[in-house]
Formats: sequence, C-alpha cells, structure tokens
Amino acid sequence: MNRILLASAFLLANMSAALADEVPPTLPAAVGPASAAISPAPKAPAPKLVEPHLHIARSNIAGHARIALTFDACMGQADERILSTLVRERIPATIFVTARWLKRNPAAVAVFLQNPDLFELENHGENHIPAVDTPTLIYGIASAGSPQAVRQEVEGGAAAMVAAGIPAPHWFRGSTAKYDLSAIGEIRAMGYRIAGYSVNGDGGSLLGAAITERRIASARDGDVVISHVNQPTHAAGEGVAKALVDLKAKGTEFVRLEDVEDTGDDKTTE
Repeated sequence: MNRILLASAFLLANMSAALADEVPPTLPAAVGPASAAISPAPKAPAPKLVEPHLHIARSNIAGHARIALTFDACMGQADERILSTLVRERIPATIFVTARWLKRNPAAVAVFLQNPDLFELENHGENHIPAVDTPTLIYGIASAGSPQAVRQEVEGGAAAMVAAGIPAPHWFRGSTAKYDLSAIGEIRAMGYRIAGYSVNGDGGSLLGAAITERRIASARDGDVVISHVNQPTHAAGEGVAKALVDLKAKGTEFVRLEDVEDTGDDKTTE
C-alpha cells in the first residue's frame, strides 16, 4: 500500500513539473494587457440636443390668426398636392430646400421662382445631415460630427441654391431640426437665423391624412408650422392640403418668415 501511495505522489509531482514547464511564469502579466485590448472602449457621452421653438409676431386680432407655414424639401419628389394648393389658393410659405432636392426637382423650383410673392426659399443643407458638431445618431441619421462638417452642410446648401438661381438664403433649418448648442453658435456666426417651429404638422410626413389635417388646422396666432413637401406618396400630404384650405376659410393670415418679426429660443434668432 505504501508503495502505491509513493508511486502516486511521484506521478503527481512529475505532472506538476511538466505543467510548470508549459506555462510561462509571465502569463499573469500577459493576461492583463490582452484583456484590456479587447475590452470595449468607453462610449463618449451623447451630446445635449435641442429642438428649438420659433414663433412670429401675432396679429392680436380676434378671428384673424397669423401663422407661418414652413415646408422642408429634404429628398424625393415634389408633392404636387401641396404645391398646387399653395399656388391655387395664393397661400405664401417658406420652403427649406436641400441641394439634393433641388437637383431632382427643377420643375418645382421653376414654380417657386415664378411665384416670388408666394415663396421664400431657404437653406435645408447640402445632404440632409443633422447640424450637430459631435458624432451621434438622430432618428438613425448620422450627424455632421464636426464643426467643419456642419459648415460644409450649411455652405453647400447655400451654394446649390444660388447656382439654381435662388437668392442667397438667410435662414437655415438642419435635418431633424435638432442641434447642439455649439453648432447653433457656429451657424449663427455664419450669418444665419435658425428656423425652429411651434407646430409639428405632419410628424416628418409619417402621419395619416386626418391627424395631419387636425394638427395644422389647430395652429394659433403666432405659430410656425413645419411640414414636408417632398413625399407625394405619403398620406400626410393630403392632410396638409386640406388643412391649408381649412385655415384660409377661417380667415387665417399666412406669412413667410421674411415678412414678420420672430422669436426663437436657444439663441437661434438673437
């Protein structure tokens, strides 16, 4: 029995020695850096974003509300349901256009330019990139990500407008209408007022016709309404067109942003 125990002890000792030869003594030190290398880098804090409001000077006349209609022309095609209603009813509006939309819609641009009493054309950027100067995602869209990229988005949009025969813009509205405060300062330093809004008419053109009509028709004296004029296949456009007729029937005064005084928060118009 003693011989068996001695043999077992001898075998275990040899196995321990063999394992010690195979595992280098520096292994614990090597594990630390390797683990650090594969650990995910800490995420940068998300930038603080704002979605500024904008109001215009009220008429302060009972039964005679004054509102500003603003439309984003992001990408896609012109919505003739809305455009034809604006022209037929002689309703003025401010249209924010991207360089991408201008290239695809020369016929609509011609209508705008043929009706300078109705349409004020302003800058919606070059490529419909959110004007946020740190990297982030907004509604799944990558932001500009740097001050230089914000400047390119603004300047590229303005250059495309001038090239299309449109007067140089004075207002800017970025994709998603969200900004960080530093980008607002940069855009203001470029000489632009930044167009927020007070009534979201069509939920990014994703709402149904009935709810869109109700939202826009609910606009009150001094409101700035945002909707879209670039989604002709969406039901929202039908609601926009109906709401315009509803408001006109109520005696609403429609104005463009260039026609009236305004007040924007987050230092967007100061």
